[in-house]
Amino acid sequence: MPELSKDTTLCISLSGRPSNIGTRFHNFLYAELGIDFVYKAFTTTDIAAAIGGVRALGIRGCSVSMPFKEAVIPLVDRIEPSAAAIGSINTIVNDDGVLTASNTDYEAIASLIESHRLEPAASVVVRGSGGMAKAVVAAFHGAGFTNITVVARNPEAGPALADAYGARWVDRDSEPGARILVNVTPIGMQGPDADALAFSPAHIAAAETVFDVVAFPAETPLIRAARDAGKGVITGAEVIALQAAGQFARYTGVIPTADQVQRASAHSRV
Repeated sequence: MPELSKDTTLCISLSGRPSNIGTRFHNFLYAELGIDFVYKAFTTTDIAAAIGGVRALGIRGCSVSMPFKEAVIPLVDRIEPSAAAIGSINTIVNDDGVLTASNTDYEAIASLIESHRLEPAASVVVRGSGGMAKAVVAAFHGAGFTNITVVARNPEAGPALADAYGARWVDRDSEPGARILVNVTPIGMQGPDADALAFSPAHIAAAETVFDVVAFPAETPLIRAARDAGKGVITGAEVIALQAAGQFARYTGVIPTADQVQRASAHSRV
């Protein structure tokens, strides 16, 4: 990695709870490719001032995580279709003071739907109604899926998400039978729900593909159960790697290879 200097380009992340994931991913690739960039994670209590700093200081790229993904919308100059589709931003690129926003979460999920050859005729059940659930439902809708059910206990967010994309909302599991199951909740994540299954064994048995957006651990109880049942799986590790690679390409103009992305993702998870 080049020695830091006055000419080193800075990229940052803004999150309510910063982690080392993006920092390790991006800096790994900067070093791998000999690019004179550095990436640093931050949090803030003043998002407007923080984005003003991105613009004023010439910070090249800014990853945006919860709870700022919607709050930054009025603070940017241009919004790409990926962000406009879901009203949520996770990536900002600064071109000489002009801030362009996109959503690489949406792009990553759309890419995985295509690469795993999921059939638009399949029925889909999505558990969750937060920001990432919006990206998931929007991506399936954009790929031509019309039989989508949102399972969410929140009586406001659940129906709103479903209505926005012509889906159906329920506040509890219906009978097994959906061909594609997607978990977009913290169930299975490290913490109090680490050992829980986001869907029942009966739902898993009836499905063809199980998609868990939880990134840590990559092998959640849901993914392990689906593998054991011989189902196709898509992991949160795939999502986080693809979305970070999309950001990297926007910031640097360099598209990393699949092998580089895989190794950067593995490094970020250490």
